[in-house]
Amino acid sequence: MVTLKIGFVLDDTLDSTDGVQQYILTLGAWLKAQGHDVHYLVGRTKRTDIENTHSFGKNVRVRFNRNRLSIPLPASPRKIYNFLVKEQFDVLHVQMPYSPMLAARIISLAPITTAIIGTFHVAPFSKFESAASRLLGFWLLPNAQKFDQVISVSQTAADFARKTFKLKSSIVPNPVDVDLYRVPPHVPKKPMISFVGRLVARKGAMHLVRALARMREEYPHMDFAARICGQGKDYKKLQRQIRKHNLQDYVWLEGYVSEEQKREYLASSTIAVFPATGGESFGIVLIEAMAAGAGVVLGGDNPGYRNVLGGVKECLIDPTDHRAFAKTMAQIITEPDHAKEIHAAQQAIIEQYDIKTVGPQILEAYNRAVTKRQQLL
Repeated sequence: MVTLKIGFVLDDTLDSTDGVQQYILTLGAWLKAQGHDVHYLVGRTKRTDIENTHSFGKNVRVRFNRNRLSIPLPASPRKIYNFLVKEQFDVLHVQMPYSPMLAARIISLAPITTAIIGTFHVAPFSKFESAASRLLGFWLLPNAQKFDQVISVSQTAADFARKTFKLKSSIVPNPVDVDLYRVPPHVPKKPMISFVGRLVARKGAMHLVRALARMREEYPHMDFAARICGQGKDYKKLQRQIRKHNLQDYVWLEGYVSEEQKREYLASSTIAVFPATGGESFGIVLIEAMAAGAGVVLGGDNPGYRNVLGGVKECLIDPTDHRAFAKTMAQIITEPDHAKEIHAAQQAIIEQYDIKTVGPQILEAYNRAVTKRQQLL
């Protein structure tokens, strides 16, 4: 086996645990276990537990695509050049879309011997985000021609990459370390409904609370509990909604939970629900919930989540239709045989997203690109 030196390039920080960060850390851990030398070239990061993390410059927090993320201030070209000459990477794997202030400079200054791979992660939430991304793609068009191959995590992301960056891409899904998520479940005393995610409007926690209130009204004798895990600006709004609908004995706001707690909560869920209203390119949290063994995983009917749940369409819900949302959850709780059928169907698709399946596909792309670069010398 040829050992590669690989640098993951991310404009954002590794202090966040969002989907793109999970992507490079899951893939990086697998590559390291295969014997490769893995580095992370990122925006300002305070974490010290990730080996070979190299921070370039400062970042500022912005809102884009209904998300909070950080983008880099201009990074020193001399610092980048000296670093790349010193390290001599075989592969740079850039997370896309990317900034002209950091990733684009790394791409421009990379030696001709370094293969450049990109992964496109984003799907737009609105016409504004689409227009802004097309403008960015036009700005970076010469820079983007340096990629040896571009990967998209879904057809939704691939379509967006083509429209905004004029790039063709192959589809390789987000990976999940399935073995890591196989934890012994704690069987709850009553049906448990779990939400894990940022407490912002797009992720739909408010719609979940309203659907739970409707379920209490229409199925008054049904016993259940729900926990909402995560942080965000809607936390206090959710508290008020829970009190307004007298759900204090049924719904708990857990706040931040660790990755270990998240896996345990998902494993013990009768229903794991992610009612995002849009802006999703894939839906890695759906795969995490399935891998943990959640009874039934429900997701908002948006293009990204359809990539995962489209084969079991009854698991796609309109988060804004609170009555239908409540009915779907009630049916899962009251019809256990049907719930088991859905669970079996969802478990059957996990393997295609396992890092042991996805990792070799990415590694094959690296090797092709490295061979191509060597032939140019």
